[in-house]
Amino acid sequence: MKKAAFASCLGGGAAGALVLFFLDPVHTPIYPVCAFHRLTGLDCPGCGSLRALHALLHGHPVTALHDNLLLVISLPIFAWLGFRFASSQIQGRPMETIRPIWLWLYLAAWLAFGVLRNLPFQPFASFAP
Repeated sequence: MKKAAFASCLGGGAAGALVLFFLDPVHTPIYPVCAFHRLTGLDCPGCGSLRALHALLHGHPVTALHDNLLLVISLPIFAWLGFRFASSQIQGRPMETIRPIWLWLYLAAWLAFGVLRNLPFQPFASFAP
């Protein structure tokens, strides 16, 4: 059953990547709108994530870094964690836990990024999508 769930997640991720590859978030209204940005006019830490992933899928890393820097530099960490999870599921062993300090540090980085990208001066203004 675990392998079937893993295959379903992998298939869902591939389907999502295909949708994001073919449907540009800038020109396609099927994607959700950021409620935080709509209410405040400020960019949240996740604003620009869909555009960044779309740019990466099309081979434009500089555009992706401009759209959401922290997401793009986080992708290797997500890939590593996904690999650890997948290998533990395939081998039938429990996944090693992540120390809470790393989760708190990552959350702090996201919060700091959310604040810094809304500052109106350089270099932080270039973090806004």
